[in-house]
Amino acid sequence: MKAIIALDAARPGVRIPRELHGHFSEHLGRCIYDGIFVGKDSPIPNENGMRRDVVSALREIGVPLLRWPGGCFADEYHWRDGIGPQFARKRMVNTHWGGVVEDNSFGTHEFLELCRQVGCTPYINANLGSGTIQEMSEWVEYLNSSGDSTVAMERWANGQKEPFGVRYWGVGNENWGCGGNMTPEAYADLYRRYQTYCRNYGENRLFRIACGPSENDWHWTEVLMQKAASMMDGLTLHSYTVPSGDWKDKGSATEFNVERYYETLRRAAHMDDLIRGHLAIMDRYDPQHRVKLMVDEWGCWHNVEPGTNPGFLYQQNTMRDAMVAALTLDIFHTHAERLGPCCIAQMVNVLQSVILTEGDRMLITPTGWVFSMYKAHQEAERLDYAVFCDRMENGLKQVSVSATRKKDVITLTLTNLHPTDTVSCEIPLGDVRIVSARSRTLSGDMHAMNTFDVPEQVQISPWRDAAFADAALTMALPACSVTQVEVHV
Repeated sequence: MKAIIALDAARPGVRIPRELHGHFSEHLGRCIYDGIFVGKDSPIPNENGMRRDVVSALREIGVPLLRWPGGCFADEYHWRDGIGPQFARKRMVNTHWGGVVEDNSFGTHEFLELCRQVGCTPYINANLGSGTIQEMSEWVEYLNSSGDSTVAMERWANGQKEPFGVRYWGVGNENWGCGGNMTPEAYADLYRRYQTYCRNYGENRLFRIACGPSENDWHWTEVLMQKAASMMDGLTLHSYTVPSGDWKDKGSATEFNVERYYETLRRAAHMDDLIRGHLAIMDRYDPQHRVKLMVDEWGCWHNVEPGTNPGFLYQQNTMRDAMVAALTLDIFHTHAERLGPCCIAQMVNVLQSVILTEGDRMLITPTGWVFSMYKAHQEAERLDYAVFCDRMENGLKQVSVSATRKKDVITLTLTNLHPTDTVSCEIPLGDVRIVSARSRTLSGDMHAMNTFDVPEQVQISPWRDAAFADAALTMALPACSVTQVEVHV
């Protein structure tokens, strides 16, 4: 099998915002507790309660932005329960996820400390479903005001004199469902009210984010844009890849046949249709393209691992998930000029995680390694390209591509989606003179995964020289693989 990538390497175009590679952390299962936060007194090595191994891995993965505290949890979260001395914080039942007691030991200050350690931008999703306008308004003030108001002085008393300057602000989550079961008309009116009292402080200008649709709910987008487009900067879209298409029995994360593999990728590729459809509606009310579409929950949703709490959404992660991650990021890059922050769900131990933990052990999943390979695209300029190759049984092209340039370095990520066949790939670069090229690959059987017994079964091969001659690259792309190519010109 052969593929030709026709690449225009001399004309960089749209910048790929780093926030397209964002992540999501919710108070759900073992995402926060055990996964990220163990507390200062834990025998697991930590800095201010954050696991050192996890933070180091997240920096390697290149996490640029992190959304918190939910998810469904956001619309039952009251921020004042999570500030002040930890021993005095309110204990509550997490009614959405497993019915466990939430002790609020991980709150606003801990989240922002995590963002500091990882080096990522915070995105806070506030409570519209069960919270008040005053509560949301005062959270913004607490985070961002440099004055000496009573609310700002609460922050001082909790150890932070300087404002945090949080910019990204979500006004409710999934308010068509777990966030209040609202109609789009009702939510639009509430959004208009709540965002009014989310004030700007100093030079910090909030990026106000409205709850958008689930999947292909075109009516929700129509109503929100019609009634509130001028008052928002971003509109969210949630879309999960459910391999079976049946929410009651989504299918195993690890036991599947080649037909289910093809169906999973076909469903993941539907992301492109969803983005195009919602953008077409948004264009009618925002012809200047000021409002960004934000896919701030995406990823594979499988059945939970046998023997685990069904409310914890813990699932394994195979090379099939890695293929979904690469394909989805390629779609985001295609629409980079129209998208705002996008977030895979979720970061640790929940759904399509980039990291799994068990006690003091930690591993990076195949999906995590994909993000590591793709971080070179962040803030680079997208190159135009065309892919000529065969199509698979599900109608998708065998090879998916992202191509960017930063000064004299061209980065390609080439994903061979075929589960069994190697693809011979040729990439002519026209008049561009190649000085050097190197590549590395993540590959494995579609079922391959990392476990705590074999944590490095799936990992990136070391950098090696890539073959080039006459301004063209040639290489073999293994089955079910992502290859990163770095070309110096």
